[in-house]
Amino acid sequence: MHRYRSHTCGALRGSDIGAEVRLSGWVHRVRDHGGVLFIDLRDHFGLTQVVADPDSPAFKVAEAVRSEWVIRVDGRVRERPEGTANAELPTGEVEIYCTEIEVLSEAKELPVPVFGEPDYPEDLRLKYRFLDLRRETLHAIIMKRLAITRSIRQRMHDAGFNEFPTPILTASSPEGARDFLVPSRIHHGKFYALPQAPQQYKQLLMVSGFDRYFQIAPCFRDEDPRADRLPGEFYQLDVEMSFVEQEDIFQTMEPILTGVFEEFADGMRVDRDWQRIPYDTAIAKYGSDKPDLRNPIEMADVTEHFRGSGFKVFAGMIEKDPKVRVWAIPAPGGGSRAFCDRMNSWAQKEGQPGLGYIFWREEEGAAGAGPIAKNIGPERAAAIQTQMGLKTGDACFFAAGDPARFHKFAGLARDEIGHELKLVDEGRFAFAWIVDFPFYEWNEDEKRIDFSHNPFSMPQGGLEALKAAQGPEDYLKIKAYQYDIVCNGYEIASGGVRNHRPDTMLAAFGVAGLGPDVVEERFGGMLRAFQYGAPPHGGMAAGLERMVMLLTGCTTVRDVALFPMNQQASDLLMGAPSEVSPKQLRELAIRVLAQEKV
Repeated sequence: MHRYRSHTCGALRGSDIGAEVRLSGWVHRVRDHGGVLFIDLRDHFGLTQVVADPDSPAFKVAEAVRSEWVIRVDGRVRERPEGTANAELPTGEVEIYCTEIEVLSEAKELPVPVFGEPDYPEDLRLKYRFLDLRRETLHAIIMKRLAITRSIRQRMHDAGFNEFPTPILTASSPEGARDFLVPSRIHHGKFYALPQAPQQYKQLLMVSGFDRYFQIAPCFRDEDPRADRLPGEFYQLDVEMSFVEQEDIFQTMEPILTGVFEEFADGMRVDRDWQRIPYDTAIAKYGSDKPDLRNPIEMADVTEHFRGSGFKVFAGMIEKDPKVRVWAIPAPGGGSRAFCDRMNSWAQKEGQPGLGYIFWREEEGAAGAGPIAKNIGPERAAAIQTQMGLKTGDACFFAAGDPARFHKFAGLARDEIGHELKLVDEGRFAFAWIVDFPFYEWNEDEKRIDFSHNPFSMPQGGLEALKAAQGPEDYLKIKAYQYDIVCNGYEIASGGVRNHRPDTMLAAFGVAGLGPDVVEERFGGMLRAFQYGAPPHGGMAAGLERMVMLLTGCTTVRDVALFPMNQQASDLLMGAPSEVSPKQLRELAIRVLAQEKV
């Protein structure tokens, strides 16, 4: 018999009754029932009940074992006594009457329990992540992540993609976050960078003629932690295709991701009909470029109903500044003063002066109730009710100002209203492509034009659109062949059709203040490659942890990673980041300066 096991702890069934077996695993629980000891023995594969009574030669050792000790058990499989079978456990109709127990490893008292769902501080759980991962739910989440990754790989191969590895040590690039720099011992004073994404390499693969690339790629970004993004490093499904237009990418990737979600949705509905929403429309209707489409609320512009009205706050703003708009956020079923006051208090907690509203009830009819209704009069209130499709028992909230400044708050209000009124369809995955992103944006701090998204995307209209622009306002109107995939309020993927023409690339970077010398210095490899015949190409990258988070119902991406950092970007398990020895610094010709006190 094998030194440690003949079977796993999840393998035994009724057909094994009478067999002599050997199992090894962790002691999940020890229960004393009138002098008879029951040990639930656990390994990666499952759990088996082990029994030791005072007549068993293993009883003395069984009395000594404690939770999370690692033991080997020899014994005979027998049927559980009548009425004690556990139908919820795959091994629930049998147990092992043990004849020998060997303690393979003892366990100290645990700093965090592994049984059940303990409410322990996250930092403590991350410091002892190896214990946290023993918990059944977290263990299952990690295994589901592996299954999702396998499914993605198979679906990509079936669609004609090949998986190419790309370098980890590379050059610094402007992906939108800070690089992690790696000093070179051989080249003093110079640094490698860990890739924020394999962006340039995957484009170079298309120039090399490989046509369809994918990779489950590690990415490294020195940015502040967020609930929906791991600090430091994360993985993404990275994709690139040659000789494609935007629609080709949509038609290829949509069924792949839909299929993955359908496979692992666990009973939730998955949208097959993905919407295509222009960026400007998403901002105007939902206040966000990653709208949660399970929420049926759509905002609308009601500026004209307030122009010249008796509600002087909005009317004065409209008259003073042509950029000012008033947006209405409908609240079906929210037509009570209590709810409206609650939303007003919520807005104040968000740092706003308040949230104006009208609500409709039987007493006032279409004239509505509330301070705004009183000031604008019954005709304007009724016109707003008609435009927004509202009825008695409903309410409407308003945000006013420059939409560029208030749209995020309006989007948060839409989300809050939808959840408060239970309008959100929680049993559904709702997908959309957000398209037609602005190619440029205005950097107010430096008073110049910046790329708003990926600098390697193709501007709509190409070189001609760049040449036709007469100034900043024209440049800011140019759209990009740039798109995101959103699901349930999360951006899960981003991509674009690439700018594969050297002349267009130089012109696009020039608008952002980066001349040919700078482009040559920072992106020389790609610029040279494009000069030797580059195919039209495009692709995308989908965040693996974000998809797994949605499919497992977790609330943060840290729950779906094996050994994540905490919210301060510290690895509490391994003690990283850490100081290094003076000898290591000397070899790298690096000196650490004391941080200046602010």
